[in-house]
Amino acid sequence: MLFNLAIIVIIALFVNWCCEKIKIPGLLGMIAVGIVLGPYGVPGCNLISPLINNMSFELRTAALIVILIRAGLGLNRQTLNKVGVPALKMSCIPCLLEGTAVTLIAHYLLKLDWAPSGMLGFIIAAVSPAVVVPQMLDINTKGYGKKREVPTLILAGASIDDVFAITLFGVFLAAGTGKAVNIATQFIKVPLGIIAGILFGLLAGYLLVKFFARFRMRDTKKMLIFLVVAILLHELEYFNNYLPIATLLGVMAMGFVLLELDNRRAKNLASKFNKLWIFAEILLFVLIGAQVNINVAFDAGLWGLVIITLGLCARSIGVWLALLGSKLTKNERLFCVFSYIPKATVQAAIGAIPLSMGVEGGELILAIAVLSIIITAPLGAGLIRGTHARLLENSE
Repeated sequence: MLFNLAIIVIIALFVNWCCEKIKIPGLLGMIAVGIVLGPYGVPGCNLISPLINNMSFELRTAALIVILIRAGLGLNRQTLNKVGVPALKMSCIPCLLEGTAVTLIAHYLLKLDWAPSGMLGFIIAAVSPAVVVPQMLDINTKGYGKKREVPTLILAGASIDDVFAITLFGVFLAAGTGKAVNIATQFIKVPLGIIAGILFGLLAGYLLVKFFARFRMRDTKKMLIFLVVAILLHELEYFNNYLPIATLLGVMAMGFVLLELDNRRAKNLASKFNKLWIFAEILLFVLIGAQVNINVAFDAGLWGLVIITLGLCARSIGVWLALLGSKLTKNERLFCVFSYIPKATVQAAIGAIPLSMGVEGGELILAIAVLSIIITAPLGAGLIRGTHARLLENSE
């Protein structure tokens, strides 16, 4: 396993360097490495051992937690005051519009029942924080869009977007498998889960501030403790079957508290996490690529492409509506539209669940979910990287 991991890291670093030389987002190269070297890639080239593949979800989650900690350590109160209301709108309106549109199209176009159509709708509707957040942090570091905090608005909205998508997917999954479900109760759980996630994150961050103030240790040990606490916080999402806690938002809240109460220590930890991200980034994007089965994607056919395209149109309208009344310029709103295109994390994680539970049309749902990753991840990442310098002002 260690030999395979070493070879994968070397190849990913080389491909990332090549992509940056020709002005292509490096994450696309790393996703491509995962596709080629993964279990569904080129025959005989599978370098991702079964042990790594079995741990893929946990490793991707850990890498995502690292990038969200970095995001939280860069959030301050003034920034949140600027993006609060627009971020809340961005977290739900685009997701609901895209999910509803895909549900209707799948029902009438593919002749799926309402429950499988809804599952497909809200699998597809989730934006990918794993693709979006790292790029927003990079753009923010370079000074683009800081005047109206566009990158922060996007990463905050993208972190909550998945809560709506996964909750509504669960509603349709329960309906499709014959389980009784109260839709009103499920909708109430969404804001409660967001509030719970923030409160747990604020509490964990506050306790860490007190702990670090009392016990002296090296910043590397503090980083490890911070990471462990963030992982434990995220695990609340799986140990709790009643409330969908927005733990990803809670992880960001931990960083926010540390920055507010102990700015110097927060800056030191941010530097440590920036270094850790170099390795975590490779794991995240290579393992996302390894989950993509191109052969399955072809089963979606032309109708799959039509559904994804129409869904993106509905999402784009949702982003534009969510930003009405905000102070963003037309160019900045267009950049937000582009930034909400990528899909990867949720689609790879739950795309196969309907099939595994015997839902009628499960094969087609999985095929379209995989196709959405192949199309939108490179498209969205390329548009983000290619347009941010033109559409966003550089305050530096």
